[in-house]
Formats: sequence, structure tokens, C-alpha cells
Amino acid sequence: MATITVLPHHEICPKGATVELNEGDNLLEGLHKHGIEIEHACDCSKACTTCHVVIREGFDSLDEMDDVEGDLLDRAWGLEPNSRLSCQCFVADENLTVYIPKHTLNHAKEGHH
Repeated sequence: MATITVLPHHEICPKGATVELNEGDNLLEGLHKHGIEIEHACDCSKACTTCHVVIREGFDSLDEMDDVEGDLLDRAWGLEPNSRLSCQCFVADENLTVYIPKHTLNHAKEGHH
């Protein structure tokens, strides 16, 4: 089990949050189960960048990204060296600290729950 610390985000998680996820859990889906509604316009099909997050701690515990994810991230707003698509991250046995960028390239929110 890993502790996931989500840093405050003005809309999605104003006070920040700490949740527990099991090893192998998908980061995006796990955060959604805890009420942290990160955008995901492509429904987790690895076709957009709306679920872009920056892993501030624990980045090296995640599987290496593939070329498709890397190419998509090149278009993400606020790209950093430790950026990932949260729909492509699977929790390992290390705690993570996650920053959700202030903006996405998505022009309309989908209202996923």
C-alpha cells in the first residue's frame, strides 16, 4: 500500500488530500475513487493530456513511460521533467506526491464521475 499525497489544486482538490492506494492501482482511477476528479477527456485511452500530473516525489517508482505517452506530454500545459499522464501510472510500493497543473488543454469539462 502506498500513500498518495495530492498537493492543493484550486478547483479539483483545494485543501490537498492524502489517500492510500494498493500496489498496481491506476493512479487516475484510484484518485477518482477518493473524490479527486482529475480531468480525462479521452476516457483513459492515452489520446490526450487532460490527466497530466507532475510526480513531485516517488517518480522513479513508476513504470517507464512509452513513446506515445512521451509524445502526448510534449503538448501538455506546464510540462516538467517528472510529468506523467495519470491514466498511465500504476502505483508501486513507494509513496507519491502528486501536483495537478493549474490548466489543461481541454476546452470543456466532461463531468466524469
